[in-house]
Amino acid sequence: MLAVFDKSVAKSPEGLQSPNNEAVYALKDGFLANHFSSLHPSSVTVNLGLSGYLAYSLDKQNPLLPRLFAVVDDIFCLFQGHIENVAILKQQYGLNKTANEVSIVIEAYRTLRDRGPYPADQVVRDIQGKFVFILFDSSSKTTFLAADADGSVPFFWGTDCEGHLVLSDDSEIAKKGCGKSFAPFPKGCFFTTSGGLRSYEHPLNELKPVPRVDSSGQVCGSTYKVDVESRKETGGMPRVGSAANWSSHY
Repeated sequence: MLAVFDKSVAKSPEGLQSPNNEAVYALKDGFLANHFSSLHPSSVTVNLGLSGYLAYSLDKQNPLLPRLFAVVDDIFCLFQGHIENVAILKQQYGLNKTANEVSIVIEAYRTLRDRGPYPADQVVRDIQGKFVFILFDSSSKTTFLAADADGSVPFFWGTDCEGHLVLSDDSEIAKKGCGKSFAPFPKGCFFTTSGGLRSYEHPLNELKPVPRVDSSGQVCGSTYKVDVESRKETGGMPRVGSAANWSSHY
């Protein structure tokens, strides 16, 4: 799977872009999507207009970690993996028996956006299993990404030469788009348009970039570690009625 988001929609965190970058124009003329489709002729590309695009294929997927895609009320979501507590989450979000993992993620996001009773980190932490997901809300131009705490599903990110965010489960696709800014997406973390990168295991601590060095000794992007010495400001997620959008306050 592949996602490229314009930097106005998903600003990459500090340290992700390498000073020695060899990235391409991933977003311009759908370059990386075209490359993806050339490798996966049966793939589907979803144009998100000025916000970017999503692409996915069922080709060569791990049967134990399947890829799913769904669109509900202008919310687009790519999901890969398996959720172990599906029955509990269906009940929690009032979903019917036919709902699958990607439906659960979309409903979890809608609950947060409109009437969330607790923080986003708790919602992601409630999802038990092996997973990554990429969600885009076209109505609010909001992204929501997450990976499980064990890094069970391959997931990579970086920036292209213009600073647009690139995400993929294929390391070679990520390298093609990001050059030396390519890096594994941090385990146990989630990213939102308004809140940036956060650890859902340690939501009160900041994340700090740790430079990665390639085999030739050059700095090539960063990994992110929980800074045990730092603490984020605490506080609720303000809401005004049922239509309140969590993403604008997070």
